Amino acid sequence: MDPLFPPFQPGSPDPEGPRRRAIPLRVLIPNMITLLALCAGMTAIRLAIENKLDLAIGCIVVAALLDGVDGRVARYLKGTSKFGAELDSLADFVNFGVVPGIVLYFWGLHDLRSIGWIGSLVFAICMVLRLARFNVTSGDPNRPAFQANFFTGMPAPAGACTVLLPIYLDFLGLTHEPSHAKYELAYVLLIAFLMISTIPTFSGKKLGNRIPREWVLPIFVVAVVVVMLLALYPWESLTSLTVAYLATIPFGVIYYRKQAKAYQASLQAQRKGE
Repeated sequence: MDPLFPPFQPGSPDPEGPRRRAIPLRVLIPNMITLLALCAGMTAIRLAIENKLDLAIGCIVVAALLDGVDGRVARYLKGTSKFGAELDSLADFVNFGVVPGIVLYFWGLHDLRSIGWIGSLVFAICMVLRLARFNVTSGDPNRPAFQANFFTGMPAPAGACTVLLPIYLDFLGLTHEPSHAKYELAYVLLIAFLMISTIPTFSGKKLGNRIPREWVLPIFVVAVVVVMLLALYPWESLTSLTVAYLATIPFGVIYYRKQAKAYQASLQAQRKGE
């Protein structure tokens, strides 16, 4: 009987076929960015335990920024891979599902005891369900082209940064009180619902592929201003960005419906032409 593992001599050719080729560095770079984002998210948990919530939120924001970069870097370097996509999804669950839930619990949801912990669990569960749905539907070849401009439900990084709005307000002077915990729990559950809902939200993934030449300098100026505002006035900036993002959701729904009607009209016109 042949042994379970056939003998192998170092340096000899692989009996099962050609040796595996070396992995290009351009494939590793996006994965390294994803792992850096995961390190930032895990560090946020430690900072929350040490009651350094301002630094913990900073780590979550850094993780969100890195998450927005790794995919673009992978596409730019032509280093996309199935491994990278799976790694990114798992890191997103930790950074934007587990970490914000734990931070919120240590901050104020613990005043509700077990109910508050259940709220954190529900948020994390909704995050993993949202990511699983995205992984299944993103490769649908029959998906209309206009849907690429929209997410189904609130995306993971936006959900993580948006759900922390009560903490931003706390740092702005609206001090957390135990009596406020039930309202904060309701807000957390609302954001969790938006993530698993079918409400269309603007994607923004198409932005940055091709930028008109006359827009380049204004975009640089806006980017610098936003970074400086986040550095100098973090809580005011995060609160304003969160409220502005929530305000765009109804407009996203309206625009999506217009696009869907136009798409259906074009299909009907094609059928009549045939």
